[in-house]
Amino acid sequence: MRVVLFIHSLDSDWNHGNAHFLRGVASELKSRGHDVRIFEPVDSWSRTHLVREQGESAISQFHAAYPGLTSSKYDLPSLNLDAAFEGAGLVIVHEWNSPGLIERVGRHRRAGGRYALLFHDTHHRMITQFEESWIHSLSNYDGVLAFGESLRGKYVSRGFRKPVWVWHEAADLRVFQPMPAPTYEGDVVWIGNWGDEERTAELREFFIDPVRDLRLQARAHGVRYPVAALDELRAAGIEYRGWAPNFKTPDIYATFRFTLHIPRRPYTASLPGIPTIRVFEALACGIPLICSPWDDTEGLFTPGKDFMVARNGEDMKRCMEALATDEWLRARLARHGIQTIRRRHTCGHRVDELLAIYRDLVTSGVDTMRQGRTV
Repeated sequence: MRVVLFIHSLDSDWNHGNAHFLRGVASELKSRGHDVRIFEPVDSWSRTHLVREQGESAISQFHAAYPGLTSSKYDLPSLNLDAAFEGAGLVIVHEWNSPGLIERVGRHRRAGGRYALLFHDTHHRMITQFEESWIHSLSNYDGVLAFGESLRGKYVSRGFRKPVWVWHEAADLRVFQPMPAPTYEGDVVWIGNWGDEERTAELREFFIDPVRDLRLQARAHGVRYPVAALDELRAAGIEYRGWAPNFKTPDIYATFRFTLHIPRRPYTASLPGIPTIRVFEALACGIPLICSPWDDTEGLFTPGKDFMVARNGEDMKRCMEALATDEWLRARLARHGIQTIRRRHTCGHRVDELLAIYRDLVTSGVDTMRQGRTV
């Protein structure tokens, strides 16, 4: 089957965590013999910032790591959707696309496009930036893939009348797996972006302050760290290394004793139960993980066995101290976390779910599936 993906960027994961999962899904689909076509805007925000900061060599690194994945760059005014969708059975439009693109694709579908059309939502916009026009712009889609039950519920409560499926993110085991390392370079590594002050207080309470008080060897990777944040890291003795390609994180994790998951406030407050992609990837790499408070309402993991949970800053210090000194505890957490990912949360599992959704659309008689495509 031909699958068409419209995403913000395939080439760049600079402040673009969704690229991690979408690359894994595309790789899995291709490995099963599907024809995957990926489109991204020629001037995507993430790619523009990556090239400005790291140069074109960063794009070359991506292509070397994912030799089977390529994307077509488009300019929206000149984009030919008839050509883009020729022969497509399934089209997925990710939420980080321009409203104009999202609406144009919907109109094309309404005008007789013979494919299943799904919208992939991985953001808190439905709650924090909701407008009625957002729901209306999706009226020509066959349904929504929401990355958690709490987000799915918001679509339903807002009156969206099309199907909404829960489609969690997951780890691409082609990339994320335990890597050998000759020796540890430090105790704790945090890989994440500072962002828009959505978790500044949390980063202080659960990362910066405990590391300083325990005098641990720590490193931070990520982008969009303001000068004041860099000063705080330096004062706490935390090394800052800037952006790291996501496909290099298994090597980074291998050289530290443990890592952290500190979700942004809009997710813990408004969309409980949805972890970031870093949880799946860290566990897949076999690095022990400590989470700041988030409510695993969907039972994706087993807190205490897959990872430790720190209720507050003092609790985080106790967890950090334990993992810094207890090799047996680290091994137990790592082993259980890997087993959970491999059993339930790989990109292979998510592609199975996606293809089942597609089959349901075909068999339920979606109007434009007249060609009778099957998986």
